[in-house]
Amino acid sequence: MADVKTILGANIKYYRKKQCLTQEQLAEDLGITTKHLSTIETGAHFVSADLLEKLTQKFHVSASALFYSVEEISVDDSFLGKIDQIIDNECIKVAGKIKNQIRQLSNK
Repeated sequence: MADVKTILGANIKYYRKKQCLTQEQLAEDLGITTKHLSTIETGAHFVSADLLEKLTQKFHVSASALFYSVEEISVDDSFLGKIDQIIDNECIKVAGKIKNQIRQLSNK
C-alpha cells in the first residue's frame, strides 16, 4: 500500500489532468512554484492545510477525496453525481422548511 503523500500526490495529478491543467497553470492558481507542485505530485513533499483547502476548492472535491487510493475505493463520476444530487435535494428540502418556519414567525 502506498503512503499518504504518494496517494495525495497521485490524486492531485489526477484531478489536475482531469481539468486539463498543466503543472504551471495549477501552480499559478495555487500561488506556489511549479517545482513545489511537482514535489507534491511525486509524493516527496506534503501540503499545508491552506494549500489543501485551495486544492479542494479548485477541484471541487472534499479533502477526503484527495486521500483515497484506487485500491481502497472506486468512485466514478456518475456515483459522485448521484451523491451531489442527493445533497442538492436535501438542501432544497431544508431551505423550504426554514422558509416555512420564518413565515410562521412573521404571522405571529
